[in-house]
Amino acid sequence: MSHEEETHQEQQQPVIEKAPYAQLEIEDGSDEQDTALPPPATASPQNSRAKLSAAAIIPVWIVLSSGVIIYNNHLYNALQFRYPVFLVTWHLTFATVGTRILQRTTNLLDGSKEVHVSKHMFIRSILPIGLLFSGSLILSNTAYLYLSVAYIQMLKAFTPVAILLISWASRIQDPNRKLMVIVLMISCGVALASHGELHFNLYGFAVQAAAVAFEASRLVMIQVLLHGLKMDPLVSLHYYAPVCALINLAVIPFTEGFAPFYDLPRIGPLILISNALVAFLLNVAAVFLVGAGSGLVLTLAGVFKDILLISGSVLLYGAPITPLQVFGYSVALCGLILFKMSGGK
Repeated sequence: MSHEEETHQEQQQPVIEKAPYAQLEIEDGSDEQDTALPPPATASPQNSRAKLSAAAIIPVWIVLSSGVIIYNNHLYNALQFRYPVFLVTWHLTFATVGTRILQRTTNLLDGSKEVHVSKHMFIRSILPIGLLFSGSLILSNTAYLYLSVAYIQMLKAFTPVAILLISWASRIQDPNRKLMVIVLMISCGVALASHGELHFNLYGFAVQAAAVAFEASRLVMIQVLLHGLKMDPLVSLHYYAPVCALINLAVIPFTEGFAPFYDLPRIGPLILISNALVAFLLNVAAVFLVGAGSGLVLTLAGVFKDILLISGSVLLYGAPITPLQVFGYSVALCGLILFKMSGGK
């Protein structure tokens, strides 16, 4: 949701296989996280669900994924509705209701019947991952108040590096020469892109860096706590949206207070509902995206989406991009593609 805005994991208890970290970020880290709701993790599409070809679903996913970010940015900056915590909470509330409607009217959430969340699992896994999820969404949306869309997309390329550093520090994974080269490539690329940023804002940079840390921690925790479980993006959203909405609701009084509620009449219900609907449809599209193509195809689609989004932000908002940023981001993208192709190993 709110950059919005999307969700990951895996379900089915007997299986105890761990998916590579590269598979945990089919969108790019969210984007999506990032945007609205988080990107999907490894998922197993239901056999009863109609499958769409990659040529059909990838353009839809690119439009929705980019649309969420641009729409949110329009709300924050053009319409001056600068309340990211409220907007994330609204998206999650909409998703909570939306997933339950889909569960009763379609087969898109049939996978939830195979997921049994006990009290122990909720406290041990769902709640801590939900806390990281909320932090990631709030921080990533807050960054749009201070940084350009183009620069934020460049900074998101650092997510795989954060995942690897956390997994190495916690001894979940051992470093190797290939991964060290990838870390160096992405780090240097992001550093060059940052150095070339004409409107650098230290606070915004720190907020986005914290968002990346929260998102990477969430992905690693999913790998550790929910290995062997398989949820597609909608099933994940079904369980995490209400948890995160309640967490965010508890945060609003200490961050934005009643200000966003006073400003709602100015924005109007049409904008709020359409904004949340785009974020929710992104998660629906992600369900079909997971089984639509190979990992390389989805990775290249994500890279293409980021390039389009950066180009679009330059055209729509006049955000300046320097040649140094183009070069640095190109280096980071090459490292990102190598990371995805290697399976994070």
